[in-house]
Amino acid sequence: MTDVNSALEIIRRGTDEILPQDELVKKLAKGKPLRVKAGFDPTAPDLHVGHTVLVNKLRQFQELGHEVLFLIGDFTAMIGDPTGKSATRPALSREQVMENAQSYEHQIFKILDPEKTTIVFNSSWMGEMSAAEMIQLAGKHTVARMLERDDFNKRYTSGQPIAIHEFLYPLVQGYDSVALKSDVELGGTDQKFNLLVGRELQKQYGQEPQSIVTMPILEGLDGVQKMSKSLGNYIGITDAPEDMFGKIMSVSDELMWRYLELLSFRSMSEIDGWKREIEQGLNPRDVKIRLAEELVERFHSRSDADRAHQAFVSRFRKGQMPDEMPEPVLQTGGEGMPIANLLKEAGLVKSTSEAMRMIKQGAVRIDGERISDNSIKVEAGSVQVYQVGKRRFARVTLE
Repeated sequence: MTDVNSALEIIRRGTDEILPQDELVKKLAKGKPLRVKAGFDPTAPDLHVGHTVLVNKLRQFQELGHEVLFLIGDFTAMIGDPTGKSATRPALSREQVMENAQSYEHQIFKILDPEKTTIVFNSSWMGEMSAAEMIQLAGKHTVARMLERDDFNKRYTSGQPIAIHEFLYPLVQGYDSVALKSDVELGGTDQKFNLLVGRELQKQYGQEPQSIVTMPILEGLDGVQKMSKSLGNYIGITDAPEDMFGKIMSVSDELMWRYLELLSFRSMSEIDGWKREIEQGLNPRDVKIRLAEELVERFHSRSDADRAHQAFVSRFRKGQMPDEMPEPVLQTGGEGMPIANLLKEAGLVKSTSEAMRMIKQGAVRIDGERISDNSIKVEAGSVQVYQVGKRRFARVTLE
C-alpha cells in the first residue's frame, strides 16, 4: 500500500469534495484494501469521456491496491433517477437495461483492470426485497429530509408533481452501500445527496459509514454546458479514432487543462511541466496532441493513435491551417444554425448568398472536410473549424 499522504494526493486529484476527509484518512491508515463503490445506471448504450471521470478515479483506487465495485443499477434504472430533472424521468424496460448494461461491461474494461473489478447488479438484492422490507427501508428516511434535496425542493415549491417512487431512488442507491458494505463511494457532484443517504443508512444498519468522493461534471467541447450526446458536445469512447482525435484537438486552450486533469493518466507533475513549457513558448496544440494520442490509444490502440495523428497532420497542417484564428461564440438558444447563416455570423462571408455560392463551388470545409450541401444545419453544442477559400478560418462554438 502506498503511504497515506501519497495516496491522498492521488485521490484528491480532480475531486470536488471528500466527505469527511479525516474519516478517509483513517480508513487509508489501516493499510487494508477498501471496498470502493461507484454506481452507473445503464440508461444509454454508449459512454462518453465525461462518464469516464468516475471510472478513471476508480482505476486510481485500483492502482492504490483497493477493491473496486462497479455497480450497474439495473434495478434503479427501472425506477428512473430524478436527479437534476424538473419532471419525472421515464423508467427503462428490463430489456433496454440489460442491453445497455452489457455494453457498459465491455467499455469500462478499456480503463479498469478486469481482475481487480467486481461488477455487481443491484437487482441481485433489491429484486429479492419484499414489499414489507421496502416499506421498512422507506421508514428510515423522512419526507422533510427528502425535500432538502435541491431538485425535489424546487419542484415542490413550484407546484410541480413529485411521484412517490422518486423518493425511493435515493433510498435504493443508499441501500446499495449497505448491501455492498462499501467503505468509499464515488459519484458526480449531482449525486451528493444520494451518497449522503448511503452514509446515513449504513449507520442505521450498524455499519461504519462510507466516505464520499464527489467528482465534477465534465464540460463538453463548448467548454460551457456539461458533456452530453443530446447537446452534441461530446467525445464518445466508441468514436472512430480520427473523430476522437479531431474533437480533442478542437477544445480550447483553457479547457485543455481541465481535460488533462480529469481524463489523462499522466501525473500532475508532468502536466505542470507542460504548463511551464507553454510559458516558455511551446504551442498548446502540441499538448493537445499528447492528450489526443493518449485517449485514442486507451479506447482503440497505439497504431490507431498514430494513424489518427497523421491524418490530423495531413488534413490540417498540410492544408496550411493557421495555428491562431478567430474563435467566435454564436448564440442560437440551443436551436442550432443553418450553415450559411453560421458562416455569415462568424464573419467568414458577407452574406448568406455568398455562403451558398462558396459551398456550391466547393470552397467551404468543416474540420477539413469539404461540404457541398448548403442545407446543412449545425447543431448547438458543436465546436468546429470552418474554412472558406484558402485563407479564411474560424473555430466556431455554437451555443
